[in-house]
Amino acid sequence: MGLLACVALASGCRPAEEHGPAATWFSEVAATSGIDFVHQAGATDDYLLPEIMGGGAGFLDYDADGFLDVYLVQSGRLQNRERERAALQPRPGNRLYRNDGRGGFIDTTVAAGVGDEGYGMGCAAGDIDNDGDVDLYVTNLGPNVLYRNNGDGTFEDVTESAGVGDSSWSTSAAFVDYDADGDLDLFVTHYVAWSQTASFTGRKCYAVTGVRDYCSPQAYDAPTLDTLYRNRGDGTFENVSDASGIRAKPGTGLGVVCTDLNGDGRVDIYVSNDQMPSFAWVNQGDGTFAESAVMLGCAVDEMGKSQAGMGVDAADIDNDGDQDLWKVHLRRESHVLYLNRGEFFDEVTAGWGLAAPTRLFTGFGTALLDFDLDGLLDVFVANGRVQLMTELTAASDLYAEPNQWFRQVQPGQFTDISGMAAPAPTLVETSRAAAFGDYDNDGDIDILVSNRDGPVRLLRNDAPRNGGYITFRVLDRTGRDAYGAVVRVTIGSAKRTAEVRAAYSYCATNDPRVHFGVGTATRVSDVEIRWPTGERTKHGPFDVNRFVTIRQPVEARAGTVSTATVSERPAPLGDDLQRRRGPLADARGTDSPTPGG
Repeated sequence: MGLLACVALASGCRPAEEHGPAATWFSEVAATSGIDFVHQAGATDDYLLPEIMGGGAGFLDYDADGFLDVYLVQSGRLQNRERERAALQPRPGNRLYRNDGRGGFIDTTVAAGVGDEGYGMGCAAGDIDNDGDVDLYVTNLGPNVLYRNNGDGTFEDVTESAGVGDSSWSTSAAFVDYDADGDLDLFVTHYVAWSQTASFTGRKCYAVTGVRDYCSPQAYDAPTLDTLYRNRGDGTFENVSDASGIRAKPGTGLGVVCTDLNGDGRVDIYVSNDQMPSFAWVNQGDGTFAESAVMLGCAVDEMGKSQAGMGVDAADIDNDGDQDLWKVHLRRESHVLYLNRGEFFDEVTAGWGLAAPTRLFTGFGTALLDFDLDGLLDVFVANGRVQLMTELTAASDLYAEPNQWFRQVQPGQFTDISGMAAPAPTLVETSRAAAFGDYDNDGDIDILVSNRDGPVRLLRNDAPRNGGYITFRVLDRTGRDAYGAVVRVTIGSAKRTAEVRAAYSYCATNDPRVHFGVGTATRVSDVEIRWPTGERTKHGPFDVNRFVTIRQPVEARAGTVSTATVSERPAPLGDDLQRRRGPLADARGTDSPTPGG
């Protein structure tokens, strides 16, 4: 079984650290890289629930130069919004930063036209019109916004014409081709049926110390319904929430990940609900979904208790070929790791060493990724309270908590390495969204963290390299990232599986490239891709420390195996890599290669 197989290929066990223990695995480089964004929650003495939830973030390559750019979602102030507009008072808006390819970022918000001024929550990215340029969707408390990429560095607000301006309280969103017709559809999670009426704004709750505090969603008793839009392929979307069955159950959705839960080849939708059972919307293949989380065993914890679900991810953590689930929760509730057993999920959190240490804090953004390239997936959790506790960690921010890293030290066993991995000095903030991607194209995964009422953090991965890597960009026939495609690789005797996706974590969009740490292996012998349309292609072998782009062939048919267009780029080395790691390179530096393109 994958659980027992050791993925450090050459020696049959986990490789030794090549460079020895590092002083820190991650370096905080946001400010020195030119990212000066500071989130504003607009908190008041009324303790309005949306004030404690916001702070979205995303990695996306909007200018198609092969380097990940950064989008950050602002909130602002809930009260007196109309008065502020009437007085023409400037409001903080969302920000877009272009990656210059040399370790720095340039604010291009105004030129690009994506500075939405709604009370922001999160973002999602995907190519909705199959023109090769990634488009952007912003979720708000109030009308959401869809920006279509014009391909020249600018965007156009097409919300009204596309028909996706949902006016509910939206949180996470995901572009997904659920009907496998070649166009990206859109799923939007909603949290609470909030309104600025006395029944919501006048509700008073208190901390255990007796002081005023934020209410939980249960205090409002207002779960709401999620939304599914089908892409018509002509620039417009159809709201199919009722017809698809998505609105069969109300919930308090915060996180979403789209993955094949039951191995039938169709993409399903998993929603992490806050203080309610989570949803597993299983794709029936006829345009409808059946909510099956209880039947699959991934609705509640092993004690049958609903948890305060926030961020969520899916990955093949035990290397058995299917997608497992990871979900983070409120302080004093352990996070949950569900192993996919084929017909059901099995909670293994305690046995894998992830129960006790995750009860300490409240998690939001999260992911299962191989940060040290040894072939075993690790875990990052962005933490921050939503309610006051008697034990406080930072007097300047009563909701602040340190973030956490967990390293998989051997298959099926994690240890908390936060003290070693966190930047020095340790940052203690109220973190919300976390986005993940290789922004400097050096082969390892970096982290972008948005903080409520605080500066954004760009955590550059400087961890000791316990092996090599290979990164795949998987494109469909039109040239867009093939969300939902399954990539299976053979590394020595080990089989590894990953899916192409950008939506996971919390209120975030992420690098869509598929990244594998390979341990001590020097080659990836076989690569098979199962495309969302059903056909399969085979590729390889490839040397490691490469960026590989694979494009779906035009002539392939479902049920067949064929070849596809493949291009390779080696990893940046030496002076080029050092130049990118800046902090801010001289603008006269030579052009960098674009391994992501």
